[in-house]
Amino acid sequence: MRRRLILATISAVAVAVLLLGFPLAFFGGFYVFSNERQELANRTDALARAVEYRITRNEPLDQDQLDRYAFGGQQPDAQVRVILPTGESGTAGETIDGKKLESAVFTNSKALVTISISYWDVFMRSFQVVSLVISAAFVAFGAGIWVAVWQANRLSAPLVYLAASAEQLGSGQVRPHVEKSGVEEIDLVADELTRSADRLAVRIAAERQFASDASHQLRTPLTALSMRLEEISMLADDSLEIQEEARISLEQVERLVATVDDLLSRSRKAQGGTTEPVHLEEVLQQQEEEWRPIFAKAGRELSMVREGDFMVLATPGALAQVLATLIENSLKHGAGTTTVVAKQKGPRGGIVVQVSDEGEGVPDELVPKIFERGVTSGAGTGLGLPLAKDLAATDGARLELSVPRPAQFTLHLSGVPRKFDATNILPHGNMVSSDNRGTRKLKKLSSRGSGNSPT
Repeated sequence: MRRRLILATISAVAVAVLLLGFPLAFFGGFYVFSNERQELANRTDALARAVEYRITRNEPLDQDQLDRYAFGGQQPDAQVRVILPTGESGTAGETIDGKKLESAVFTNSKALVTISISYWDVFMRSFQVVSLVISAAFVAFGAGIWVAVWQANRLSAPLVYLAASAEQLGSGQVRPHVEKSGVEEIDLVADELTRSADRLAVRIAAERQFASDASHQLRTPLTALSMRLEEISMLADDSLEIQEEARISLEQVERLVATVDDLLSRSRKAQGGTTEPVHLEEVLQQQEEEWRPIFAKAGRELSMVREGDFMVLATPGALAQVLATLIENSLKHGAGTTTVVAKQKGPRGGIVVQVSDEGEGVPDELVPKIFERGVTSGAGTGLGLPLAKDLAATDGARLELSVPRPAQFTLHLSGVPRKFDATNILPHGNMVSSDNRGTRKLKKLSSRGSGNSPT
């Protein structure tokens, strides 16, 4: 939209300049040229009247008078020549070489009065006017571009904020804040989005409370039942049949508890993440400080390459855990230098983080199922990469194996345009840290835990 607004405004200004500016420039030049010719004719007529007056009074030509008409002050210098009926003549001014404009008048007494000026002097005066008008047209075109960019930013910035607010609402942040833009239609949409967020907040709060209450109400009797079954099993030492039945019942209760926990976890996960504007540089620097000593002890090198200070929409804890999983996976299964590259990709401001090493890569039989749970080359549990992929997907990101040999994993993130301050509508991020053993610790209380540790 922003580009279309700029192109539309610039096109309108360009059409106006082409249809008005350039014709006006050439018309102005033509007007000046015609005006100079008219001034030359008027100048000649005035001199002819003065000469005729002196002839009727039998007075000789006045050289000072001729000089005044030859050097006309603001008018171009001219060459003046007067031939009287008696054959007497008078001249003034310098001889003009080359192309010239000339005006001649016969008086009533048959005296010939001629004034000539340089054609190129008149042409340069006309050219100055044309240049001035064309310069003004280009200034107007530049001002039009500035107005187009300003107007496009004024209209598109609220829409970008509105989109970020909608994304925040979809990811579970049900209290978006969007300042008034001054555009009535956009403000109407923002107000409706705020009202929808309020209604959604009430519903989510009720669902979370219900899930919490249901979980508590179910866990309490299930826990008591488990304890009762264990007690029955301990008391029935002389009956193997009773012990077996108690064991089977206890396993069923444990499966029921696990099912309740799983349903509660899925419910919370389905309610969305807590994406925030996060400085990717800070997360990368944190990972570099924590993993570089570990790589050094293993005789490996960790290289971080940043092609800019990017701001992305992500959950800080989840983003840190995904990156830590990829780096740790490279340390365990890769070889040589592990390189982490953060760069912008695509016209829509997407950010990618690529983690690669110089090892043998992923075997062909594991490539299509590398993100499935339990799939491992034998040096891990097979849970790290699936968890990382799920965490990325929860925040609207995408994790993929872009190159199998040598292995290169690519994390696609949503970038925040630099020209728009996303912190006006999104809360500040919470940073996470990981110690040398791979466990994650929150530096600030996060509204969402980071979950399991990577492979």
